[in-house]
Amino acid sequence: MTNDPDRAAKVGSIQFKKPTLLIQFVVWSKLGLLSFGGGTATLSLIRRAVVDETGWIEPNEFTRNWALVLMVPGINLLGLTTLIGKKVGGAAGVFVALSGLLLPSVAITILLTALYTKVQHSRYVVAALSGVIPATVGVGLVTGWQIAQPVLTKCLKRGTVPLSVALVLFIGSALIELLVHWPVVAILLLSGALGALTQFAGPPNIGREEP
Repeated sequence: MTNDPDRAAKVGSIQFKKPTLLIQFVVWSKLGLLSFGGGTATLSLIRRAVVDETGWIEPNEFTRNWALVLMVPGINLLGLTTLIGKKVGGAAGVFVALSGLLLPSVAITILLTALYTKVQHSRYVVAALSGVIPATVGVGLVTGWQIAQPVLTKCLKRGTVPLSVALVLFIGSALIELLVHWPVVAILLLSGALGALTQFAGPPNIGREEP
């Protein structure tokens, strides 16, 4: 713990020492090296690293950040990385986070692409890729639950009506995507508008997490 305002930050009522830029770079570089499996797998790795392992971000804040980046165009994971990097290390943290995440993964992607052109017709490679797809979906389901859980928990504490509204939004958005095929941004905007009108999770706690 430290009382130096340049080396500490508030998360709820807990004060923690900010990690050095070197530590931040090491964490993000590991994520870049291990981010196999596409966006859902990488999202799961990021959440595990910054929420469960390092405690840099509270679960509720991670969920809010992910919802925010889904509302803007561009690569969502890079937007999420930018927000987390800014929270943990300021402007330098953004640079370190993006560099650490992208440099290893870009290098590995180039090498794997070159290798794949030589083995793409192998029946073993095709069979292996067929096995990877269900595993990626499974990881995505777990990650989706972990992101949704803070919202559901907060709604449950506030009563059955907020929880019912949250479940309607979850199920309704899935049905719209499945049956109507609206653009994703339209579904998100509609859900956001309904959430704002009903305030199903209650007024936001700006700068403070619930215990």
